[in-house]
Amino acid sequence: MGNIKKILVVEDEKPMAKALVLKLNHAGFEATMANNGAEAIEILKKEKYDLMLLDLIMPRMDGFSVLEKVKENNIDVKIVVTSNLGQEEDFAKAKELGATDYFVKSDTSLSEIVDYVKKL
Repeated sequence: MGNIKKILVVEDEKPMAKALVLKLNHAGFEATMANNGAEAIEILKKEKYDLMLLDLIMPRMDGFSVLEKVKENNIDVKIVVTSNLGQEEDFAKAKELGATDYFVKSDTSLSEIVDYVKKL
């Protein structure tokens, strides 16, 4: 494992979020869940995280808005976006806003995400 220890999983699909948090915790990380973007920003303002796994499509505040808020508030966190969509323009926009990488959820297993995080 690299320098990544504390992870915030931002995902509105609760079964997916819970499964990923469990898998990350089992792998030795300290993972926490936020159910929407607004909740994620509140958590990030209070606590330091090494990595945020951020869903792009969510109610209340989407992933793009979260990326903008992270930038506005100078929150220092590495961000990897996840989405079911897989449109290149969405990922290009996310990278412009500060995301370092992305996963298409339908093409990626939870184990693959955990393995990826271990390499960071």
